[in-house]
Amino acid sequence: MKNFFKHLKVVFNHRYLVFANTCKLGIPLRGIVHDLSKFTHLEFSKSAKYYEGNFSPILNERKDNGLYSDVFTHHTNHNKHHFEYWISEFKGDFILKKIPYKYSLEYVADTIAASKTYLKKNFKRDEPLKFFLARYNHYLMHSMNKEFIKTLLEKYALNGFKALNKKDTKALYEKLNKEYKYNEYIRCYSLNNSFKKEDITPEFIEDTLKSGA
Repeated sequence: MKNFFKHLKVVFNHRYLVFANTCKLGIPLRGIVHDLSKFTHLEFSKSAKYYEGNFSPILNERKDNGLYSDVFTHHTNHNKHHFEYWISEFKGDFILKKIPYKYSLEYVADTIAASKTYLKKNFKRDEPLKFFLARYNHYLMHSMNKEFIKTLLEKYALNGFKALNKKDTKALYEKLNKEYKYNEYIRCYSLNNSFKKEDITPEFIEDTLKSGA
């Protein structure tokens, strides 16, 4: 029960920060509806169970569930600001669709808010950018959105939200949208006609999580 209220506080605090950020980015409605799936029984009950406070409870769920996460799967399938929502499988390969403008901005607002939520007093404006760049190469996100989000986080790191007015972010999105015209194809199965399958042993879990979430 103690974790129930602690997790609830984290969720409300995070949603408040996201709403404040989306207002500054000119998309307040996205802040109002942000992460409502966190209040579903599946997401909230398991997140409270695995609550730590200093990082996402999804990591603890993965440790306990062979790296699979019910919370992550449900959450990314119900929230369009997550790039995983825009991935489609085709014959063992992956199709990456461009994330629309408003959801890309919501992603930026979310990343900044998450850094503030977990880092608290240690938060600095370059932390969201550092977080994103550390995962940049292995995110299955359309290249256009990677470039858009990275550029916005770079601007935020230097000058905060005053560098992210809606007119400029919209213009940048439209410019990149013209440069990156198509969906992207990630070859997995068709690259060598086989997947390498490994057993997810306790040792495998430990090594995988150590290498970065």
